[in-house]
Amino acid sequence: MSHVPPPFVVRPPTAPAVPLLVSIPHTGTYLPAALRTRLASDAMRALPMTDWHLHELYDFLPELGITTIHATWSRFFVDLNRAPDDRPLYPGRFETGLVALETFQGETVWREPPSGDEVARHRREVHAPYHAELTRLLAQQRERFGRAQLIDAHSVASKASRLHPELAEDVFLGDRDGATCPEAFIGAVERGLGSQGLAVVRNRPYKGGYITEHYGRQPGVAALQIEMAQRVYMDESDPAGAPGAARFSAARRKLRAAFEDLIATRAAGG
Repeated sequence: MSHVPPPFVVRPPTAPAVPLLVSIPHTGTYLPAALRTRLASDAMRALPMTDWHLHELYDFLPELGITTIHATWSRFFVDLNRAPDDRPLYPGRFETGLVALETFQGETVWREPPSGDEVARHRREVHAPYHAELTRLLAQQRERFGRAQLIDAHSVASKASRLHPELAEDVFLGDRDGATCPEAFIGAVERGLGSQGLAVVRNRPYKGGYITEHYGRQPGVAALQIEMAQRVYMDESDPAGAPGAARFSAARRKLRAAFEDLIATRAAGG
């Protein structure tokens, strides 16, 4: 019998803790074999909407005092960055939903989609535990520090999709048009990433998903989504080979430097 992972992994700080939590909800790749057989094609069995290897790309965060939570299950099982009631994030725009039926390129995901009862079970088994733990970690930070900062980390294929043309910039910050975090926070992240030579834009084409919106509107929480074009850290035609590539190591060094700048800025009251 194959190993069934828990819904998430928490990486606690290995240095003095700072009031920052990083969530990585789309890096998981586990999908039960019975569901894999119901995917529409070999292309879908390659899990094309995965945020490849982000839990490895950001594995330095605990060394900086940053708590990390990352998913282990594929977003094809259930999307952790969607509302549990599956309400739309961007009414009138194409969205993939709690369980995606089409990809961002318009490809059919399922030969036999999960039923309503199955989706409800997926929500109970994976979505609810992830968000319960995310809620607990944020409450813990608010209690300890009086505030909490949340970064929801994602990556995206650079090619054109239903949501955007081919991506020219490197990093896309989303704070729901200023609704989920103060200018000081997003500005510090923007400057840190920009200082590493990355082209950064705000709120286009991504403004932040459910995690950013939901938690960023809670008292004492500032939330920000970081979406990175996958070409920054990997050859997009070879996801499996990414972690050993020079591009991956270079991107990790840039991200580490940007987070070190962020921590220094926030410690100084910037």
